[in-house]
Amino acid sequence: MHDFKACIERRNNMSSGKLKSRTLRRVKKVTPGHNVVTHYKPRKPSKAKCAKCGAVLQGVANERPYKMQNMPKTKKRPERPFGGVLCSRCSRAAIKAEAKNNKE
Repeated sequence: MHDFKACIERRNNMSSGKLKSRTLRRVKKVTPGHNVVTHYKPRKPSKAKCAKCGAVLQGVANERPYKMQNMPKTKKRPERPFGGVLCSRCSRAAIKAEAKNNKE
């Protein structure tokens, strides 16, 4: 399964209208015949953010869905409580608050 459009922009050829928008990112490739061609690939999704404070989550992959489904679960998010939802600082605070409530 290919992740990029098969359309290639060469010198003196005009690219079609759907490729002129910046929805697809442009990747320069060198062919075996030493021509530089442009491949149009989809952009990566945005990085995962903490549900509480909005900080970028560490250890959470941001890949295209077809790559994510082949990735092991441990590579997708951290294996701790609230992993992949809260950042470490907020999850630590949530665990402390939960322990405090259980104690009382």
